[in-house]
Amino acid sequence: MPETGSEKKLPSRFKWLWENMKGFRAIYGIALVLTIAYNAMQLTVPLVSGRIVDEFLTGENAALNLQLHRDVFFRLIFAMIGITLLRVIIVYSDQMLYEHVSQSVLYKVRNYLYDKIQRQDMTFYSKFRTGDIMTRVTGDLDAVRHMIAWVIRVIIESFSLFGAVAIYFFTVNIRMALSLLVIAPFVFIIIFRFRKSVAPMHAKLREKLAGMNTIAQENISGNRVVKAFTREDYEMDKFDKANTDYRDTNKATALVWIKYYPFVEGFADLMPLTMLFIGGGFLISGQLTMGEYVSISGLIWALANPMRMMGNIMNEFQRFKAASAKVMEIYYSEPEIRDDENAIELKERLRGKIEFKNVSFQYKDGNLPVLKNISFTAEPGETIAIMGETGCGKSSLIHLIPRFYEPTEGSILIDGMDVQKIKLENLRKSIGLATQDVLLYSDSIEGNIAYGDSHIKLEEVVKFARYSAADDFIAKMPEGYDTIIGERGVGLSGGQKQRLSLARALAVRPSILILDDTTSAVDLETEKRIQESLSQLDFDCTKIIIAQRISTSRTADRIIILKDGCILEEGSHDELVAKNGYYSELVRLQEGISE
Repeated sequence: MPETGSEKKLPSRFKWLWENMKGFRAIYGIALVLTIAYNAMQLTVPLVSGRIVDEFLTGENAALNLQLHRDVFFRLIFAMIGITLLRVIIVYSDQMLYEHVSQSVLYKVRNYLYDKIQRQDMTFYSKFRTGDIMTRVTGDLDAVRHMIAWVIRVIIESFSLFGAVAIYFFTVNIRMALSLLVIAPFVFIIIFRFRKSVAPMHAKLREKLAGMNTIAQENISGNRVVKAFTREDYEMDKFDKANTDYRDTNKATALVWIKYYPFVEGFADLMPLTMLFIGGGFLISGQLTMGEYVSISGLIWALANPMRMMGNIMNEFQRFKAASAKVMEIYYSEPEIRDDENAIELKERLRGKIEFKNVSFQYKDGNLPVLKNISFTAEPGETIAIMGETGCGKSSLIHLIPRFYEPTEGSILIDGMDVQKIKLENLRKSIGLATQDVLLYSDSIEGNIAYGDSHIKLEEVVKFARYSAADDFIAKMPEGYDTIIGERGVGLSGGQKQRLSLARALAVRPSILILDDTTSAVDLETEKRIQESLSQLDFDCTKIIIAQRISTSRTADRIIILKDGCILEEGSHDELVAKNGYYSELVRLQEGISE
């Protein structure tokens, strides 16, 4: 069995980021260099101002220098202005580069994730909630973008600025530099303790957000049920509880930093005081010139600010760490059901012969097998009806044909080929499926019918609508086939949705047509019309129909009765009635004939 995304070892977060920066790495490298450059330029203004003070304001020859070298004085002034303007331009350009790269990576990863999600199997969707998936491709992914655009930049900015200033201080006065830098280790100890405290909070915060989004998504999707049972207050209370949990977790996460912030701020504020008392002493004793004192004073913030930023950086890094773990779990996940290395690419249309050979199936999270030793054959063009009580395995059986799930034992063959050896795309394009749970999109009626083949003409769409007995009610719609239906078919009856679903399944001209109780919500007259149409299709296909009504199974070539995951009875309508078993009892029950 292939490894799933959660089982295999994932690369480091920064390696993953670097992989997704492909095509933008050079731009990002330039942005990093510019970050270092404009931070180095911040040293120039205090250095120049220190020179001005020593040479033209407080030095022994200050007045003479100002008189004889006035041009140098003005050049230094204009140099400070020019460097400041140049730095502004570089900062702006640098921010634009970071934003360009981060948005490009965000776009690239989000598309990749959406494609990855589309290609997952049913196990994936049973594991991840819809709201959880939505959170990962929106909020969690934005935390990744923020890491690229802001966190890394600020880390480079803080360390380059801190390092450059520290080196400069050591070149001016080692004792003064040591007096100021002795404070830094205490800040780093505080930040280290903060990291250990805040890391689990961010992981918990992502879970709370995903849970809240899941509740909102389910409530909006099921709004009709909510209104039908007047559960608005209940749903509001449920969302309020989730929202409260998220708020409290958010506050608790913020309070962790607030707990440590006064200590960081306090140590950072010690630097100006240190400069005032110790630096002032050095100035009085002549160990520092006024210009050097001004320069160092002007750069104190360049040591204090990185210390202050360390908390925010660590906070955002832990947010990225928690969010990226969620994103990478989907990014590197692989479907368990995928093409075999030597999968067959179909060149011709399938004839539609289906063979089940000793097939057993059990869901991974189930304790008991759903299907046990199922064997039958459907010849090309035959209609097979699958019947049985609720929970006997009917839907599970048909889901094995397009490989939504894999059998735990046995094999399924189509035209003599094991379905596991056929390319998934070819296999599923050969199957038309109308499920019990009808999903229609916010699109026109024509768009919904032509969903499987968007190139078919309107005339063909109308033909398939006639096959499914949907043309009558479509003609009465405000704009006919151009009528936009609401999300999930809001505004249509259950029978109307079923007929559109059947038309959509027929529109791909499948070799195998699978209908999961597709006419359960239509009246008997409409069902009779549909059955007549299905027997007169202008293309050949094998039909597998899950049925509850005898009116549906009566015309089938063969009927298979399932009970507890096993085949209980098999035969034509007349043969099974003659057996006087489960099917015969069902006929008497539905036709109202008592013994």
